[in-house]
Amino acid sequence: MSNPADAWQGRVAFVTGAVTGIGLGVAQAFADAGMRLALSYRNEDDRALTAEWFAEKGYEQPLFIKLDVTDRAGFAAAAAQVVDHFGEVHVLVNNAGVSVFGPTDEASYDDYDWIMGVNFGGVVNGLVSFLPRIKASKGRRHVVNVASMAAFLPGPQAGIYTASKYAVRGLTESLRYNLAPHGIGCSLCCPALTKTNAWASAKKRPDAFGESGFAPVREGELEQFGTAFDEGMDPYEVGTKILAGMTEQKGLILTHPEHGPDFEEIHAAMMAALPVEEAPPGRLKIEQLRREAMKAAEAGLVISLDDLT
Repeated sequence: MSNPADAWQGRVAFVTGAVTGIGLGVAQAFADAGMRLALSYRNEDDRALTAEWFAEKGYEQPLFIKLDVTDRAGFAAAAAQVVDHFGEVHVLVNNAGVSVFGPTDEASYDDYDWIMGVNFGGVVNGLVSFLPRIKASKGRRHVVNVASMAAFLPGPQAGIYTASKYAVRGLTESLRYNLAPHGIGCSLCCPALTKTNAWASAKKRPDAFGESGFAPVREGELEQFGTAFDEGMDPYEVGTKILAGMTEQKGLILTHPEHGPDFEEIHAAMMAALPVEEAPPGRLKIEQLRREAMKAAEAGLVISLDDLT
């Protein structure tokens, strides 16, 4: 594998949700590889601690931008500020998200609007704001959308969260084909249990989305749930694996090795669900054209609707 520091030295990256958790791990891994950074944040104390880390390392201070990722005007302004400051931008990491749990059948509109607005809408806002500027830049460029292992593994308490991560997965896997002709890499990262405070998202719910259908969390229940995160992977390790995946131009970056049994079960269930019968020649031809078009797109060709029939 090539040295990530050689591949990304001097490249400019914008990372959302970048002063805590996985976002901070990504920022630190990128900084160690010699990248120049713009980091979005919400909390001033967390920003100050991140600035201290960079100072102690003797690294260039990041451009810190206070941003709510659901704020489209704010995101557009952030993209302009990054280019004004650095001249170009080469890497976008859409990382910011909220982890909120509750039975989906009891969810309110506010539950859907908040979780989908941050976890999927925040990614959309990042892409719309930054892709034109990344396309206009030169050299090695990449987009990473951080989803979750929930993009593959649903759960009874995580219906909306899971839906948001499935949406990010589908968007990213399709976007990869669109960015290849521009010479821009694109990766979906699906981390699993990581040592973060993501479990505390429910405490940060905006007043504008206060009408939840979920019952209030019992005293101490959320904190007990948070103890599971103490067993998680260090965020810096997740960051180094994202950097390595970018270097290898991986479309899918899986950071945790413990989910082999889950994927085996998913594969077996999907294969078992396929009807055992012959498909007609016409349908077989269309599917073969689709497969060929996807390979061509990944190789950098622009695919039109004409290529699919």
